[in-house]
Amino acid sequence: MKPSISAGPNSGLLLVLMCCPLLGLVQSASSNKASDNGHPHLGDADPERCMRHHFVETITHPIYKCNSKMVLLARCEGHCSHTTRSDPLISFSSVLKQPFKSTCSCCRPHTSKLKAVRLRCAGGTRITATYRYILACNCEECS
Repeated sequence: MKPSISAGPNSGLLLVLMCCPLLGLVQSASSNKASDNGHPHLGDADPERCMRHHFVETITHPIYKCNSKMVLLARCEGHCSHTTRSDPLISFSSVLKQPFKSTCSCCRPHTSKLKAVRLRCAGGTRITATYRYILACNCEECS
């Protein structure tokens, strides 16, 4: 099913309504802010900026026969600064193991929370699956 997109006049909010068998997801793109260094609308015009994207995943146990469950997950995806830099390192040794310090930024989770899902298995047992749900994404230094 195609998402329905609407924007309120001068509200600065873009709502994406998507029918989902799990939730009937309603997501505000304003909650997907990239790192903007304190400038509220910096980077809002770039639809491919670093931001949180939702998707639905089915959780099943790899060994036991359990009922599967659909859960709403989020991932960080998008572009950060295209500028990368390599600075020479100064050493007082004749051997330079790593002669440069490179800097770049990657789209990564900034905040997340732990969530759990209980699966019902054969024989009445229950197994808990845990995962991190991403709340916000930022451009951070790559490692």
